[in-house]
Amino acid sequence: MPHLRACLQRLRWLMNPPLTVFLVEDNSHVRLGLIPALRDLIGAQILATAESENEAITWLASHKEGWDLAVVELYLKRGTGLGVVRWTNGRPGRQKVAVLTDYPTEATRRRCQKAGADAVFDKETELDQFIAFCQGLSEVSAAGLG
Repeated sequence: MPHLRACLQRLRWLMNPPLTVFLVEDNSHVRLGLIPALRDLIGAQILATAESENEAITWLASHKEGWDLAVVELYLKRGTGLGVVRWTNGRPGRQKVAVLTDYPTEATRRRCQKAGADAVFDKETELDQFIAFCQGLSEVSAAGLG
């Protein structure tokens, strides 16, 4: 029976693949909190993480088609999340970029959207909206509409 259960789980995964996420966050506490939250709340698969602009761009360059959502913090150890967002311009329409930051002023939101972000969320006050955004993407992905 365990073999049958594993086969059914694999079939379910093939029919409804999880939202694949690339996380760009230099704060280990935030990163270690977000990973299980995304897994548990929306069934996301976290592909990789990066702590700097260069590390993020290097990963994205070698995985151009292999992700659904990039979650990007603006202020990184080295470089900026805005550079990462700009680098994703020209990505396929199914791929989305969400900025999750501590400094979501209106000016910051405009800069992020102008750079190519699909959404900007405050880490402190808009986590519910961020999760809802991710759930919406997960549903679109599962329906094969992405």
